[in-house]
Amino acid sequence: MHAEYIKQEITDLNGTGQTQAYYKMKLTPLDFDSFVKQCAREGHTDESLILGVLSLVSEKLALCMAEGYSVKLDGIGTFNAKLGVRSDMLQDAFEQGERSRNASTIMVKGVSYRADNDLIRKTSRKCVLERGGVSRLRKSKFTLDQRIQMARDYLEKHAFMRVADYVRLTGLSHTTASLELRKLEANPSSGISSKGQRSQKYYVLRKG
Repeated sequence: MHAEYIKQEITDLNGTGQTQAYYKMKLTPLDFDSFVKQCAREGHTDESLILGVLSLVSEKLALCMAEGYSVKLDGIGTFNAKLGVRSDMLQDAFEQGERSRNASTIMVKGVSYRADNDLIRKTSRKCVLERGGVSRLRKSKFTLDQRIQMARDYLEKHAFMRVADYVRLTGLSHTTASLELRKLEANPSSGISSKGQRSQKYYVLRKG
């Protein structure tokens, strides 16, 4: 069976004046039951046995990550828990952390997964690609200067701004909005700065 790839247009990050091409696979959902049936059929194994093993692995994996282990499953990859501040609380400055944070304000926010190289090689070897279409960049009806001013106006009324807020303001796609905000924070003249990292990152007015 062939997989399809999509050629996606993304914003110019290198100042070339041209948009860039990014390739991603067109994904088709495969639910748990279908996956188990395929494993049972190809491995000539009872579905109940596969369900039991997967359930045990899932429970044990969660327990090990909860206890601070980085779990390596040969041929699959490495799993570990990712921590973050509760979503109803702002990220704190490093020097303030000891006074304003305790264990009750920090929680597991996700799971980090790094694929085993053997899994990547197997996937690449089995993959047969066909062209599946083109995705054009979603452009904003506002100019860059207008978008910057909209962001500043928003931050004058709100303590912080996240990427999703900028998407709603400007009409840009999430990817383009995220990339544009990163460029703005790197430019002092934009008047926009950031705090936090990754999923906890948010944007504020630059001081001074």
